[in-house]
Amino acid sequence: MRSRLLYLTVVLFAVVAILFLASYLSAPISPKVITVFRAIALASFFGYAITRRSLTTWIVFSMFLGAEIGYDFPAFSSNLRVLSQIFLQLIRTIIAPLLFGTLVSGIAGHANLKAVGRMGIKAIVYFEVVTTLALVIGLTAINLSKAGVGVQMPQQATAQSLPTTRPTATDMLLHVFPENIAKSVAEGQVLQVVIFSMIFGIALAQVREEKRRPMLAFAESLTEVMFKFTNIVMLFAPIGVGAAVAYTIGHMGLAVLLNLAKLLATLYAALTVFLLGVLLPIAWFAGVPIKKFLRAVAEPASVAFGTSNSEAALPLAMEAMERIGVPRQVVAFVMPLGYSFNLDGSSLYLSLGAIFVAQVAGVHLSISQQIVLLLTLMLASKGVAGVSRASVIILMGTVGSFGLPVEPVFILLGIDQLMDMARTSVNVIGNCLATVVVARWEGEFDPAQDHLTSEQASAR
Repeated sequence: MRSRLLYLTVVLFAVVAILFLASYLSAPISPKVITVFRAIALASFFGYAITRRSLTTWIVFSMFLGAEIGYDFPAFSSNLRVLSQIFLQLIRTIIAPLLFGTLVSGIAGHANLKAVGRMGIKAIVYFEVVTTLALVIGLTAINLSKAGVGVQMPQQATAQSLPTTRPTATDMLLHVFPENIAKSVAEGQVLQVVIFSMIFGIALAQVREEKRRPMLAFAESLTEVMFKFTNIVMLFAPIGVGAAVAYTIGHMGLAVLLNLAKLLATLYAALTVFLLGVLLPIAWFAGVPIKKFLRAVAEPASVAFGTSNSEAALPLAMEAMERIGVPRQVVAFVMPLGYSFNLDGSSLYLSLGAIFVAQVAGVHLSISQQIVLLLTLMLASKGVAGVSRASVIILMGTVGSFGLPVEPVFILLGIDQLMDMARTSVNVIGNCLATVVVARWEGEFDPAQDHLTSEQASAR
């Protein structure tokens, strides 16, 4: 029954798209016919959403329903903006404690980096180089495709969000460092919160164990609580997203959906370029047995793609890397560290999404501004791979701190699941490759040696 409803929904929306295209090309099609087919398609989608009971499904349905309301009732859709603003307010409360908890626990929890020494330094350098390349590829792709160009936000929202003066280079540098952490949290200054959290984590790592343990436990508990907080807030996402799409369509028309399709294609193309143009050459130069690696990484990458959750694939990924010859001590150190500092797919998405927001807002960012934006995203993205749609939360906070409107981020939620599946699987592939590369650098990778225990081998 569920699959039939899904097939019926897809067919009906395909018919609606064809009718819209034919009408756009001046075919003699009555608007009432298109309206009837839209209503039937939405009813079918609603029936499927009830049987599916998935938050992602309801978010996508709310996007279509919001587009319908915005298209048919543009005046009424203006009244729905308050619902999207409520969702935004809830999202903003998550950012600072989530960043603090994940960064402090991630840094202080790996206080053994000194003992590990050379391997830790190599891993961190590798992570930062590769994630920087991912950010650059995402930025280049969106600048080439210009998926957000031509979509103008309502003047009221843009005027409220954009700064009135351009800061100098000195102002931008001083703006990086917090003078009052409470003020930084209250004003939503993501980069300042990140800098404070990183210094705090480094300081905590240098404290004696009996003093460090309670604060580290607090940071870990705070992280878990904010994960649950995020899940609760996301229950309101269908209403917030539907209201935001209704408001957006009511002011801008259905042309914005074309830009979303263009953005989705841009992301997948950029991720493909990253896989083939960055990760594949790294694997080749490092002497990684590519065919064996691909067979090993296929299962964890598939789990990550299906669940949109990197941590769901972590046990499989660690086992797979041991199976192809990476010692357990290397896997146990590099893989969890990579989950905090090596988010290749998410980094690419963040740079692409941030520039998309700027393009939608009609704001031209200079090269220096884009570089500062990339550095901010590179720091802000650390440690949140395990949170569903955490990249959207970080994106909201970052663009807001740069004076860009956050409304364009709402329309990304409608296709975020499709984007999240791809970027999460790339995160897992990147971390698996990093584990093998570091082991190869350390001279501890032995592709002929199976490092699985007999119990693991028999379990498989």
